[in-house]
Amino acid sequence: MGFQQGLSGLNATAKSLEVIGNNIANSATYGAKAARAEFADVYAAALNGAGANPIGIGVNLVAVSQQFTQGNIMTTDNPMDLAINGSGFFQVTDGNSPVSYTRNGQFKVDREGYIVNNSLQKLLGYPASGTGVIQPGTAVPLQLPTSGIDPQPTANISLEMNLDSRLGVTAPAAAPLINFADPTTYNNATSMTVYDAKGQDVALTYYFQKSATDTWNVFITANGTSVGGTNVAPTAVTTISFPANGSAPTAPAGAVAVNIPASTNAAGAQTLAIPGVLLDVTRASQFGASFGVTDMTQDGYAPGQLNSITVENNGIVMARYSNGQSKPAGQVEIANFRNPQGLQPLGDNGWGRTYASGDPILGTPGNGNLGVLQSGALEESNVDLTGELVSMITAQRAYQANAQSIKTEDQIMQTLVNMR
Repeated sequence: MGFQQGLSGLNATAKSLEVIGNNIANSATYGAKAARAEFADVYAAALNGAGANPIGIGVNLVAVSQQFTQGNIMTTDNPMDLAINGSGFFQVTDGNSPVSYTRNGQFKVDREGYIVNNSLQKLLGYPASGTGVIQPGTAVPLQLPTSGIDPQPTANISLEMNLDSRLGVTAPAAAPLINFADPTTYNNATSMTVYDAKGQDVALTYYFQKSATDTWNVFITANGTSVGGTNVAPTAVTTISFPANGSAPTAPAGAVAVNIPASTNAAGAQTLAIPGVLLDVTRASQFGASFGVTDMTQDGYAPGQLNSITVENNGIVMARYSNGQSKPAGQVEIANFRNPQGLQPLGDNGWGRTYASGDPILGTPGNGNLGVLQSGALEESNVDLTGELVSMITAQRAYQANAQSIKTEDQIMQTLVNMR
């Protein structure tokens, strides 16, 4: 027995304790991965390459391997916190250094609208066009929109309803065909809001008048102004004809073009005309049941300001506006590696690619073998604190045993020196 074996054992055990201590220190670090010290025995070699002595000369630290297992997902109240459930890494850059890779999803928005981490590195992904179309290709720093969303004038209206077949005819025998102020000249009415090119709201009221068996006239007013004809002599914008069983209308066969005139709203402001709006009433029915509207849609909206940001499971960053609209503002791109243990730790919860790790495999969350994103959540460290404490006890005992071997060797040498 020599001093070399005990000394190498002390050095190896000290390094093992350093790895364990680093694991324990990062047990509360989001996205951190536990490391493991890996050792190999050492033997002396002769000139011909074979071992000259079967007794080993100690131990050597050959690698410190990080364990890329999944950490627990913890939910938070911050929608900008992101967690990868599965394989993959976020890509971040400071604009100068090479791209680094991280599992820590603690992101924020800086003053310029970029999504950044605590090291001010920007999250990479695909940008979106002004209309919300994702533009895949080379990943760039994701920047959230700061401006609002422009208004969209109404172009399509759809009504789904039932007109009561049990009601009597209310069409007057003489002009005017309807008096909007006289409920006896129509059977039912309902309202909805549409929008002009400025995003100003226009209140539409629909009046349904039974003119004959299985036949209904539809009149519309916009802010009280008749859409067909004039208020003095209004005309129907369309007539709905039903078959004898009251199912889907036989007329009109499709959507009807309606020109909504300019009008004055309740505040006294002038609204713009909305020409060529397509009104679809083909989903109407006429059964022996009370009048009821089951669906009413239109595709216009007012201008809006950015209210909030959410990230979908597939990495699409959705911008939500005060007018109830939403559109994609970008999509997060993540990377995976064939050999993640070949990545080089860079600090600040990041790793860098190396020759051993291979080139990154890029894609969007959920595609291929890439994990999915979870917004409002963070991945905790995968350090098993109980296991690390047990490993620490084991390493401590090993350190004491190696120190004892050196002490024993010293005593043997002292005995030899004292021989006469």
